Amino acid sequence: MPAFRPSRRLALHPVALAAALIAAPAWAQTAAPAPAAAQLETVTVTGIRASLESALNAKRQDKGIVDVIKAEDMGKFPDTNLAESLQRIPGVVIDRDAGEGRNITVRGLGGDFARTRINGIEALATTGGTDSSGGANRTRAFDFNVFAADLFNSLTVRKSSSADVDEGSLGATIDLQTARPFDMKKFVAAVSVKGTYNDLSGKATPKASFLISNTFADNRIGVLLSGAYSKRKVYEEGFSTVRWDNGPSSGGWCSPVGVTPASPASTAQTAAFCGASTDAARLPNTAANVTAYNTASLATNFHPRLPRYGRLTHDQERLGLTGSIQVRPADTMLLTFDMLYSKLDATRQEDFLEAISFSRNLSQGGKQQTSVVEAEFAPSGQMLYGKFNGVDVRSESRFDKLSTIFSQPTLTVEQEIGDHVKVTVRGGRATSKFDNPIQTTTTLDAPNVNGYVFDARRDDRAPLLSYGNLNPADPSGALRIQGVPVGQTAITNFTPSEIRLRPNGVTNKQDVATADVAWEIIPDALTLKAGVSYKKFSFTSYDMRRTVETMNTLPANVIPNGLVTTLTGFGKGQNLPDGSVTSWVIPNLDAIAQAYDIYCNCLKTGPAGGPGDYRLTSITNGSARGGNRAITETDTGTWLMADFETRLGGLPVRGNVGTRYVKTDIMASGYLATGGGSLVTADRIYKDWLPSANVAVNLAKNLIARAAAAKVMSRPPLQNLNPGGTLSTTGTLSYTGGNPALDPFRATTLDASLEWYHSKNAFLGLGLFQKKIKSYVLTQGRDIPYNQTGLPMSLLPTNFTGEELFRVSAPVNTQGGKLSGFEINVQQPFSFLPSWGQNFGLLANYTQVKSKMDYVLSTALNSPTVREDLVNLSPRSWNVSVYYDDGTFSGRVSTSARSAFLTTIPAGNNQDVAGKNKTFNVDLSMGYKLSKQLELTFEATNLTNQPNDQFISRAMNNVVVNNYTGREFIVGGRYKF
Repeated sequence: MPAFRPSRRLALHPVALAAALIAAPAWAQTAAPAPAAAQLETVTVTGIRASLESALNAKRQDKGIVDVIKAEDMGKFPDTNLAESLQRIPGVVIDRDAGEGRNITVRGLGGDFARTRINGIEALATTGGTDSSGGANRTRAFDFNVFAADLFNSLTVRKSSSADVDEGSLGATIDLQTARPFDMKKFVAAVSVKGTYNDLSGKATPKASFLISNTFADNRIGVLLSGAYSKRKVYEEGFSTVRWDNGPSSGGWCSPVGVTPASPASTAQTAAFCGASTDAARLPNTAANVTAYNTASLATNFHPRLPRYGRLTHDQERLGLTGSIQVRPADTMLLTFDMLYSKLDATRQEDFLEAISFSRNLSQGGKQQTSVVEAEFAPSGQMLYGKFNGVDVRSESRFDKLSTIFSQPTLTVEQEIGDHVKVTVRGGRATSKFDNPIQTTTTLDAPNVNGYVFDARRDDRAPLLSYGNLNPADPSGALRIQGVPVGQTAITNFTPSEIRLRPNGVTNKQDVATADVAWEIIPDALTLKAGVSYKKFSFTSYDMRRTVETMNTLPANVIPNGLVTTLTGFGKGQNLPDGSVTSWVIPNLDAIAQAYDIYCNCLKTGPAGGPGDYRLTSITNGSARGGNRAITETDTGTWLMADFETRLGGLPVRGNVGTRYVKTDIMASGYLATGGGSLVTADRIYKDWLPSANVAVNLAKNLIARAAAAKVMSRPPLQNLNPGGTLSTTGTLSYTGGNPALDPFRATTLDASLEWYHSKNAFLGLGLFQKKIKSYVLTQGRDIPYNQTGLPMSLLPTNFTGEELFRVSAPVNTQGGKLSGFEINVQQPFSFLPSWGQNFGLLANYTQVKSKMDYVLSTALNSPTVREDLVNLSPRSWNVSVYYDDGTFSGRVSTSARSAFLTTIPAGNNQDVAGKNKTFNVDLSMGYKLSKQLELTFEATNLTNQPNDQFISRAMNNVVVNNYTGREFIVGGRYKF
């Protein structure tokens, strides 16, 4: 029987693009994966230069606007991290956690607006991160650091929409593809062994991968297995503040003798307000003291809430396996079973030395009992220098054990019917289970330290912190467990030492089934395609906390300094000012756990620390209740599309036009704060028609113009759909929480590009894009009838009708705005140079994006708005790579930069915005082939030692986090059999 005609069009073998995109934005620049309807003869190429030629050829054939990164060779991906590779693509920027790429933003739209598919099946992989990077991922953003990069042979970023691609994205659809045996055609095998060294932690760790593939029975059966294993041990060190606050907002400072407090917490006497029984504990009434007090008390002046040094110790172990079996029982039928498994295990210890008084109220040992000895502020309101008495200092240690297990089986059946019809059926389940079973925080405390100094006059990103009459490195000093005496529930004006147990986790599951048919109506000119799809996505989150988190007095026969250890060597490579602390005592978790039996999950009455409630509670615990929620989302859809190739006015034209219909049925559940945690369940159904079109025109032999238009949608953020919260049906009727009645984000997109292939392997491209976002989700206050909240009527008293007005503070669909931008792409081999330079080449891109939204500054009714950049949008980003490849030696130096971007609006504590400052990263890789089989490799990442620099406030750019993770160097070898 003749082969299905479209299958003979374009057959770009994955190995044929083996070295594509080793690092640059156009390494396999916008080279689409070969569709079944357009294939060429298989061409096997290796090396950077050969891969670029194949990539450009594939780009010219594609109908849509896509970018692709291909493995350099079988089982060898260009970067050590998937996100790191994706950032080389124009318009794609990444966000890092512990120095490693985690999430992506495409053309200004963050991870919530992108969908990721693995082997054709939509998936959501999530893991846990530091609090400053978002913590445990309970969003729709995909965590790319769950997987080893070597498990995949291609990444595709689809920037334009077509009817045959799953809905749910405003930014892009990312396709991850693992290798398959029929890609190889014969027996192949490769193994790679490397060692990684981090110059900050001083640790060396192993990394290894393998791939083996073979075909049997006259190439009718193929089996492939690949795996990757790595360990990573890094430090993350620096200065942080958590947030900034102004003086009066939490009650103000302790005033000098005889001075009325600027903002007393109550009508209590001034002495009591300062936390002292007499005026003797307060500063004397001098001009200098009054001036310092008044300056610090100004509402326009801000101080760090939790100034601290910190070291985070990350210890990661990642294992990934893929398997693929392909069977061709007949020339017209192909069965493919793919399996992907990944496990990311990690521990993280966070050790901070912090002054907690600045973030607490009086009863917690807060700043109302802290005296301002000296103070200096910048004209913008940022504290530059301060000296204080009565400061509570804390050594806080948090230990996390984290694990993500991801698995995905996928079965694909392709059946040709006659010469012109092809049916494809695909089904699979993607499961991502993140578990944080141990999240334990312990503290040591020293109350009422005098002479504490914060000095940021030299460098606000690395200030001097001096601890006055406290020696933080003395294991037998004042920094120790300060417990609640047995029989006493609290210590006046002081926060006792704490033990916090907060296990949590998230499970995402995606069941997918699709059936598609392609009918070639006019050979090489018109193919009609149609399909149906079913997706069921489930999200479950749990959170538990210890009921009572304060510590009791020491158990009998326990020596205080036996419960502490010492952190040393802090500050390497940070250019800290002279006099900075480089070591301090920290809690010894193992010793404390044994002494207090903290993991017993019980109500203690025995001698170990005296009475204490060590139980873990969830929905009955007001602090943990909001983290317990679930969502089930069932999406059913159908689509119809025509692929065409023709000529208009003598010009070759190709493209597709079609529409997709989808119905979304959501069931969300959460817990109300009242009644000890009442379960609330809410339903929501909405429907969307999503037309799309892509056209490519050959204006000249080497000049192609492209255009694309579509209506797109992205479902609401998971965290916004929670129907739990606080509901009051007496007195003032009110509700604060999520909104299960949200509509999705909807937008109309337009794309255009011009591509000039001006010489062999050279390319110059310009892309323009615009998205009119018609609905955007913001949290704000409003008065609406209860029956518009999306909450069930069963929560109301029987005499309510649902028409009653409630004061609601919840997410709501707003007007949205416009996003627009452009991309410039350059790929240029230096073939015009003399022989010594002909093996060099340049790849570069630049992206500029603009989008403004109106954000409310608080959840109060009629809150004022501020017009700001779209969250996660960097207005400018660029990449430059210089490569060399002579067939034996290859190398590249790559740079990647993104401008500052916002992460939170409003930022809290009377601040407008929070975000991250600009970044600039430089990476290097080299390879030398000793033979056709053996290659030696060297890589270096983060050569600029780029810090994670987070800020709060547009005007002040106050530091929130400024952490370094060091440079990494990777040496190894690779052998092909």
